[in-house]
Amino acid sequence: MRTPDTRSRRARHAVLTACLLAMPTWAAALSLDEALQLAEQQAPSLAAQLHGIDAARSAAIPAGELPDPKLLLGLQNVPAEGSDRGSLTRDFMTMQMVGVMQEVPNRAKRQARVEVAQAGIQRAGAEQRVERLRVRRETALAWISAVAVEQKLGLFPSLYAENQLLAKAVQARIAGGRGASADSVVPKQEAALLAEQEDQLISLRTRQRAALRRWIGDAAAQPLSGALPDWKVDASHYQGQLQQHPELSAFAPMTEQASARVREAQADKRPDWSWELAYQRRGPAFGDMVSVQFSVDLPLFADSRQNPRVAARHAELNRVQAEREALEREHAAQLAEDLAEYQRLDRAVQRSQDSLLPLAEEKLALILAGYRAASAELSEVVAARRELIEARLRHIDLEEQRALSNARLYFAYGDAR
Repeated sequence: MRTPDTRSRRARHAVLTACLLAMPTWAAALSLDEALQLAEQQAPSLAAQLHGIDAARSAAIPAGELPDPKLLLGLQNVPAEGSDRGSLTRDFMTMQMVGVMQEVPNRAKRQARVEVAQAGIQRAGAEQRVERLRVRRETALAWISAVAVEQKLGLFPSLYAENQLLAKAVQARIAGGRGASADSVVPKQEAALLAEQEDQLISLRTRQRAALRRWIGDAAAQPLSGALPDWKVDASHYQGQLQQHPELSAFAPMTEQASARVREAQADKRPDWSWELAYQRRGPAFGDMVSVQFSVDLPLFADSRQNPRVAARHAELNRVQAEREALEREHAAQLAEDLAEYQRLDRAVQRSQDSLLPLAEEKLALILAGYRAASAELSEVVAARRELIEARLRHIDLEEQRALSNARLYFAYGDAR
């Protein structure tokens, strides 16, 4: 038999369990790959491009179809004078007419319209790929900058701890009668300067998270996980991929669309035609009639009508081809510039890691030893410590800039997804 205490304990356990289940779970850390996946799922610009593809596909369905037929209604040969004026039945020539008319553009024109529409679908798909590249690149750049800020902020607990050690060293020297009492203020000033730098980084973190939120929404508030990306930079491979850049690939359907419009304009020189079928009803004393009629366009004035339109379409095609060549040259120059910048930053990171940081640490250690031995001044310690802090922050800056340069190259020429 259950006692009241047992029931009470079980009730408390159930309440505690319900409360734990109701508590929000800690947000999982967000990696770069997860951020890229979220951006592709949530970016409104990609959704807009998908709608554009749907629109192009729908527009292609009627491209080669005949125009809608036209209904013909009318009265023919109604008397306007005499005793039968206005009568619809007394004159044998008066007819009430109903019919249908169908326009038939020439086959070459309809085929060209189909080709324009198909090229429009391909162009919409190419524009979607360009936008996808942009979304992935900008998401990666925002994530990298956000991680770099977090790395900088992660230095400050150790910097504050080092400042406390400096304060103890200063107090020990003052207590030993080898330092001025005013020196006790210096560590406090350094702590205030550290706090100011930290505040600036906290503000920067807010701005960087806002930039990331543009691409992935509320997930930008999650902690970030993973080191800065370091994709392999293969200059020869990137140069070989230049022609496959999505922005250049988009010109293939654009060129085909412009060429199809040239063919459509040229097809205007060929005659279109139409047919009409009508039924004419006359008065009861007269028999009804049926008529069939054909009409054909006569493009006799091509120099002032069709030829200028053909010339305009040719000019548009030439413009597209010239723009592609200009963009290709621009990308080639940008690739060379980006490769050179990445190589410079890579050397700078290695120099910072192998020389500048160790030397700054060694300098501070030597000056601190001299300060404890009363052979160095506190101002020298402060200056060396500031140099080390700046070297640490600059090293993260260099790593961030190298990762940003790497990402621009990767998402332009190395991202095969």
